[in-house]
Amino acid sequence: MINRRKFIKATAAASIGASLSASCAASRAEKPNILYVFSDQWRQCDHGYTGNAEVLTPHIDRFASQCVNFTHAVSGTPVCCPHRASLITGKYPLTHGLYLNDLSLASDHRSIAHCLKDEGYKTGWIGKWHIDGQGRQSYTPPERRQGFEFWRALECTHNYSDSIYFGDAPEARRWPGYDAIEQTKEATAYLKAHAQSATKEPFALFLSWGPPHAPYLTAPDKYQALYADRKITLRKNVSDDGAEKAMRDYKGYYAHMTALDDCMGEILTALDETGLADNTIVVYTSDHGDMLYSHGARKKQQPWDESLRVPFLLRWPAKLKNRAREISMPIDTPDIMPTLLGLTGSSIPEEVEGDDYSDIILGNREPDDDHAALIMCPMPFGQWRRSLGGREFRGARTKRFTYCRDLSGPWLLYDNEVDPFQLENQVDKPEYAELQRDLDKRLDALLEERRDTFLPGDELTARSGYVVNPESGTVDYRLPFNLANITKSPLEA
Repeated sequence: MINRRKFIKATAAASIGASLSASCAASRAEKPNILYVFSDQWRQCDHGYTGNAEVLTPHIDRFASQCVNFTHAVSGTPVCCPHRASLITGKYPLTHGLYLNDLSLASDHRSIAHCLKDEGYKTGWIGKWHIDGQGRQSYTPPERRQGFEFWRALECTHNYSDSIYFGDAPEARRWPGYDAIEQTKEATAYLKAHAQSATKEPFALFLSWGPPHAPYLTAPDKYQALYADRKITLRKNVSDDGAEKAMRDYKGYYAHMTALDDCMGEILTALDETGLADNTIVVYTSDHGDMLYSHGARKKQQPWDESLRVPFLLRWPAKLKNRAREISMPIDTPDIMPTLLGLTGSSIPEEVEGDDYSDIILGNREPDDDHAALIMCPMPFGQWRRSLGGREFRGARTKRFTYCRDLSGPWLLYDNEVDPFQLENQVDKPEYAELQRDLDKRLDALLEERRDTFLPGDELTARSGYVVNPESGTVDYRLPFNLANITKSPLEA
């Protein structure tokens, strides 16, 4: 079987070579900046621009009208650490080894920061990190920052109004208010300092907000007040049993979102005021979604769209002015790193597993609307642990269909165009038999390409040597462990 990524690289090279040669030559003289903004647990459906008229996101809605909008972006392993490690390495979780939370990413990966630094970029990270695995309140020294230089970060906290962070020294500092607002101020100060600097190296700054992840009722009071008496419509797959809790949590969730929308407005204003907007690639996205009682479930890791689908907006006025459009071809987390490197004309490491979508964004290749993204839960834990109904799964998500297998065989099949709330499971229905066979074969091909034989989660963790808390199903970050034993791919064991 031909490796899909190598096939795409080979066939795309001919179509984009001539058109990108001049662009790449120019980019060497003035490479674009990158400003990558993402939140924790903000699902795709809860934005004004995606059709939710009740959540207030005017700045992001206006930004969306200027962007390339990947309407079917997915977080293929929809949980914090796997997403973040895949984001910066371009690899799938079973390759980089972070398929549970609170693990530490090995220092031998070629991260996006390493690659961009080789191209003359200044790199920076502000906010939630969550791939160091040495304790959620612990200091991350420079050698474990995966190539990021400017540093105002913390492993993980959800106490947004009383949170700490670290800079260059191991002494903790404290954000003086709601941390997303303070982190946004830090990011805008970074932009202004760059604009005033005599040296004009391009920058790649990642801003990682903790909200709107739970706890939901902790946004600043003025944002909570916006929703206190507002009518909220629950999604149609929230049962009556969960409606009261969902209504309360939706309002808090939306309050965080509107606070972050104001933050996004501040960032976009700073880009305009500093003159950086034209040649800065701005990405707005999220690490995964939130079930919020849809299908009777909570949080993430799950194959339903509330957990899986994320926003993904990209703006680059210097190259894409007046070319805002929608791309329905699914883009997955490992595709982000090679795509950004491709847009900047940077070399993509051979070991990267994601696909480079830069030629699609630039209009030099047509998107494949029948493309299937690989989705998975290698080891259920937390709110998706087995005792709460969680299970391992592997699946394929196309523009139209969701197909999943669990360890016992076919599990879910949804036609998302006719059933957008995924209420009718079509697995083993005679009228869907041919489609199911086709999707099953496509899933087999995706797993073969990734060398994934779909083992039980317990066997994966045993292969990796991870010490797993039997109650939570994940590594207990409060216990001491050997760093060398917690970053091992089970595929190489």
